[in-house]
Amino acid sequence: MVKKPIPVTSRRVFLTTATAALASPAIAQYIPGDPLRPAPEPEPQVRRNISGFRALDWKPYFDNTRNGAILVDTISRALHYWSEDQSVYKLYPSSVPLTEELTRRGRTSVIRKVEGPSWAPTPSMKKRNPEWPDYIPPGPDNPLGTHALYLSWKYYRIHGTHDTRKIGRRSSNGCIGLFNEDIAELFSMANVGTQVLLI
Repeated sequence: MVKKPIPVTSRRVFLTTATAALASPAIAQYIPGDPLRPAPEPEPQVRRNISGFRALDWKPYFDNTRNGAILVDTISRALHYWSEDQSVYKLYPSSVPLTEELTRRGRTSVIRKVEGPSWAPTPSMKKRNPEWPDYIPPGPDNPLGTHALYLSWKYYRIHGTHDTRKIGRRSSNGCIGLFNEDIAELFSMANVGTQVLLI
């Protein structure tokens, strides 16, 4: 009896299957009770506090970039900046307000820039947290970090923070927070009059 040769396609399937089995991860090779093949360690649960980084175009949000433009996306927790001539585009992770009640959306502008800002709680903050101090001078304990851009809305700022855990989270009482190095860079580029839109 003459044996028929194995077709080429069958050989390829066999080799591919065998190679995949040899290269399969350890989890597939786990055998209960075998000390040489213990169960794999479970993947640790990681809670990420990173913003949804996605570059955006300014055109859907602004008519022009006169004086520069800042877009704060409270959903993706990211701040976008475009220079007036559009030669500079920056994207920063940000903190956003804790709740919808504290979140303000709409158009405003930068009316003042302060390096080394001091801080005082707003009346509503003091009502919610009567134990808070009435005033904190510039320095490492200041909630506004190293720089602040004051907006035309009373009490609202884009500012730094010394507590880096807040960035990428819902963690503020209404303001938008950045890493100190990011607010320092934005501070150097944004001018009084820069357009700001919070969405």
